[in-house]
Amino acid sequence: MIKKMLCFAITIIGLLSSCGDDPITPPAPTGPQQYGVPFAEVPTTNQATIYEVNLRAQSSEGNLQGVIAKLQHIKDLGTNVIWLMPIYEQGVTNSVNSPYCIKDYTKVSPEYGTLSDLRALTDQAHALGMAVILDWVANHTSWDHPWINQHPEWYSKNSAGQIIIPPGTNWNDVADLNFDQAAMRKAQIDAMKYWVLEANVDGFRCDYADGVPFDFWQDAISDLRALPNRDLLMLAEGTRNDHYQAGFDLTYGWNYYGALKNVWTGSSTSTLTTSHQTEFSNITSGKSKIRFTTNHDESAWDASPMTLFNGKNGAIAASVVNIFSGGVPLLYTGQEVGKTGTTPFFSNSTINWTANQDMLAAYQKIYSIYQTNAAARSQTVSAYQLSNDLICWKKTNGSSSVLILVNVRNTNISVNLPPILAGNFINLMTNQAETVGTSLSLTPYAYRIYSMN
Repeated sequence: MIKKMLCFAITIIGLLSSCGDDPITPPAPTGPQQYGVPFAEVPTTNQATIYEVNLRAQSSEGNLQGVIAKLQHIKDLGTNVIWLMPIYEQGVTNSVNSPYCIKDYTKVSPEYGTLSDLRALTDQAHALGMAVILDWVANHTSWDHPWINQHPEWYSKNSAGQIIIPPGTNWNDVADLNFDQAAMRKAQIDAMKYWVLEANVDGFRCDYADGVPFDFWQDAISDLRALPNRDLLMLAEGTRNDHYQAGFDLTYGWNYYGALKNVWTGSSTSTLTTSHQTEFSNITSGKSKIRFTTNHDESAWDASPMTLFNGKNGAIAASVVNIFSGGVPLLYTGQEVGKTGTTPFFSNSTINWTANQDMLAAYQKIYSIYQTNAAARSQTVSAYQLSNDLICWKKTNGSSSVLILVNVRNTNISVNLPPILAGNFINLMTNQAETVGTSLSLTPYAYRIYSMN
C-alpha cells in the first residue's frame, strides 16, 4: 500500500514539474476569425458617396484584381464607399449566369478570384480611406446550393411539396428561402459575419430587401453590429419604411429616380421637390435615401444616363441634381466616362476608360465640392420654384451656404431670381468670383454651384 502511494506521489510530482517546461497548448479558435484591423473611417450616412462596381465590366479581366487596379480611379472620383456586386460562387442548374444566383454564401467565385484577393482589395481600399460593402442575396439561392438537398425544409414549397421560385417573380434560376426556418436564418447571419471578419468588409447592400421579413433583417443587423470595434454601413434595396427600424442606414430612392426621368421628358421641376419630401417624410435622423441616375439594373435593362438624360451635358446635369438633392449619391461602373448602350451583368462587357475625359473631370470636381463643403452635404434643401425648367436649391450648414442652379432643358432659359439669391458669390466649379443678379440666363443643361459666403 505504501509502495503504491509513493508511486502515485512521484507521478504527480513529475506531472507538476513538467508543466513549466512543456506548457499545454490551448485549443485553436474555431469559426471565422478577424482578419486585419476593423476600418475606423466608415463614413456616416450623410458623408457617404457610393460607387457600385460591376466586376464583369470594371476591367477586361472581370475580377477582383481588376477592381484593385481601379481603386485610385474610384478614390479620385470622391468616393468613400465601394459596393461590390456579388462575388460568391454561382449556381449552374437553371443558370442564366446571374451573380445573384448564389451557390455558396462563404466562397469567392473562382471567376473573380480568391479570399486573398478580396482581402487585398479591402486592405488597399481602407488604406485609401474607402469602406467596402458586399452585395448580400438573402431571399433565394441557386438550385444547386447544398441546402437544397441537405435542408429542403429551408425552402418555400407549393401545395405539392415542390420548392418554388420567389413568388411574384420570373426568376426561374433561383429557389425561394423559407424564413420561418430558424436554422436557415442563423446560417445566413453566420455567413454574413464570416465576410465581416474574414474579409474585413464594412457592411452590405442587401438585394431585394423588400422580399425578406423585417424580423430577419432586425436580427441580422443587430448581430452584425454586435461584433466588436465595428462601424457598418447597411443599404437595403427596397422602399419599406420598416427597413430603418430594422437597422438599415439607407434605402433606395426609386420614386425620386422616376421623377427625375419625368422632369427630363418635360415634367415640372416641382415634382422633384414633392418626391424628395415624400421619400423623407418618415425617415429618422441619421438615415437617408440613395440617389442615382443609373445602377446595374437600370443600365442593363433600361438605358445608360447618356440616353436617358439626352447626352453628356444632360447626364452631368442630372447627376448634379442627384448629388445635391439631400440624399446619398451613387455612381455606377462606367457612368463617369459616359458609357453608352446597356451594361450587362450576366456577362462580361468592356468599358472604354479613355472616353469622355472632360466628363470624368467634371464628376471629379463636382464630387470634390460635395465632399469638402458641409453645406453641400446637408440633407436640408430650401427649394425655390422659379420656373418649371430650373432647379434652384439653397443648402445651408451653420454659416455656410451653397446655391445650386440647373437648367433641366436642352434649350436656353432665362429666369428671375429673388434678391435673397443674388450677390457676389464664388463659382465652385471654376473657383472664380461671380456676380449673380436678379436675372439669370442658362444655356442647355448648364448648371452653377455657388458658395454664397
